Amino acid sequence: MADDEGLEAAADLFKALSSASRLRLLRLLADGASSVSALVVSSGLSQPLVSQHLRVLRGVGLVQVERTGREAIYSVADRHVSHIVADAIEHSREPVQR
Repeated sequence: MADDEGLEAAADLFKALSSASRLRLLRLLADGASSVSALVVSSGLSQPLVSQHLRVLRGVGLVQVERTGREAIYSVADRHVSHIVADAIEHSREPVQR
C-alpha cells in the first residue's frame, strides 16, 4: 500500500509539471526566490495566472512561500525540483530513438 501512495504522489507531481507555464515559473525560481510581481514581469504571464500556477505548485510541495508583510516571496522547495525540470527539458531536446 505504501508504494501505491508513493505512486499517487508522483502522479500528482507530474500533473503539476504538465504545464509549460508552471515549468517556466519553476525555471525562474531555480535562479532564486522571487515575488509574484517579479515573476509576472519575468514570465510574461498575468498576475492572476502566476498566482494560480504558484498555488498548484505549492499544493504539491514544489514551491514554498515566505511572507514579509504583504509581500509573498516564492522559492523552489528543494533542489530536486530544479533537477527534475532541467532533466525533463534536456531529455525533450534529445532526438527520438526508434
